[in-house]
Amino acid sequence: MDKVRVRFAPSPTGPFSIGNARTALYTWLFARHEGGEFFLRIEDTDKERSKKEYEDDVIDGLKWLGLTWDNKEIMRQSERGKIYEEVLTKLLNEGRAYYCFCTPEELEAERQAQMSQGISPKYGGKCRHLSKEEASAELGKKPAVIRFAMPSREVEFEDFVRGKVRVNTDLIGDIIIARNLRDPLYNFSVVVDDAAMGITHVIRGEDHLSNTPKQMMVAEALGLPVPQYAHLPLILGPDKKKLSKRNLEGSLNDYRRQGYLPEAVLNFLVLLGWHPIKDREILSREEMVAEFALKRVQKGGAVMNEEKLTWLNLQHLRALPVETVMEHLTPFIPPEWKKRPAFLKRVVEVERNRMKTLQEFAELANPFFTLPEYPASLLIWKETSKEQVVKNLEDAEGLVSAIPEKKLTAEALEPQLFEMANRTDRGEFLWPLRVALSGRGASPGPLELIEVLGKEESLRRIHHALELLTGGTLTPEARA
Repeated sequence: MDKVRVRFAPSPTGPFSIGNARTALYTWLFARHEGGEFFLRIEDTDKERSKKEYEDDVIDGLKWLGLTWDNKEIMRQSERGKIYEEVLTKLLNEGRAYYCFCTPEELEAERQAQMSQGISPKYGGKCRHLSKEEASAELGKKPAVIRFAMPSREVEFEDFVRGKVRVNTDLIGDIIIARNLRDPLYNFSVVVDDAAMGITHVIRGEDHLSNTPKQMMVAEALGLPVPQYAHLPLILGPDKKKLSKRNLEGSLNDYRRQGYLPEAVLNFLVLLGWHPIKDREILSREEMVAEFALKRVQKGGAVMNEEKLTWLNLQHLRALPVETVMEHLTPFIPPEWKKRPAFLKRVVEVERNRMKTLQEFAELANPFFTLPEYPASLLIWKETSKEQVVKNLEDAEGLVSAIPEKKLTAEALEPQLFEMANRTDRGEFLWPLRVALSGRGASPGPLELIEVLGKEESLRRIHHALELLTGGTLTPEARA
């Protein structure tokens, strides 16, 4: 087999969607698994809808996912107008394409008539029989498009996902391939560009399946090689119905902004229609490349389940090196936190088991950097008296004071701390200590808090809690 050359060719007419991201991933994985090349092409012939911001969204999304492309210069269709004009002129001169002057009203009347007879609508070929002289006489007088003179035959191709596909071109009719010589449409320009890039395989969504025989016929008319095809299954909602356009076109960068890891998003995307050799769900990029094969892509729709994405994100947060998690956290934390990298690293080690997304980290970690204000009543465990809470905190304060700074680890502290806690109800002892250290009712345990905060800061916070308790009188209602 010739060296694999594949492309991802999005249209920059909207945000970089999850559907497009999956197509990009599968295409990239196929290239990397086969030792081939992966190219990026921007299909921006739609001048009205194509925008630079959407192109940037695609490029940023691919870079974030780590889906690097091999072409130094990105091909843009908007820069290839002269090439399209030359090829269209060739088709016109050879009689393989022609100008069509039929009005929208005429085409609609023809469509309605065919439907009333139970015939699949297609263009009847009225203008196909105009001579070049007749067409030239009409040009400039009437609006015109360029149609491809579709050969009458059965097209057959082997799809990597769907198997053998057969289509009779008589059911397709003469398709429009350009609005004019400098304004080509998708089914024409994609053929010219794939040939120019030496593309061997085209991987795309099954919504493009109907375009494949059209493009094969255009390629044949131009004497160009026809790539092999793989059409990916639809992405379905949790109810297993076709995902709404709004959800399907949700930007990949929305998930990035919400704090999902690129490793988790890749893991999630690869399982939307493909499965590894062994039944498992946590996959690294390297494992995906090693195992990816188009024959393992399913024919049926793939269910989009955001709860699964969140679960995968949590697994990758726990498994990645803490330094990698810190790099991903950079956009989500205050700049001043970055000035204490060693301390930040300890906080990440403690909190990464509690956060589901990177976005949650700042809220969870904030008490490590700034003790929040809290009422004295929060220190009270159930019906424990204030005096007992004070005694418990004083005992804890004495224990922390007695252990040298260098030896103040969770492992060293645990036996003695729990010995104290076991003298009474554990919650009665540990609850106020945790609140004193974090200022919150929900936080890591006191052992982790003390180890991260260090001796001086831990003692300062315990002392602050004691001042809160002894500085005023708590009512029974506050203790409840």
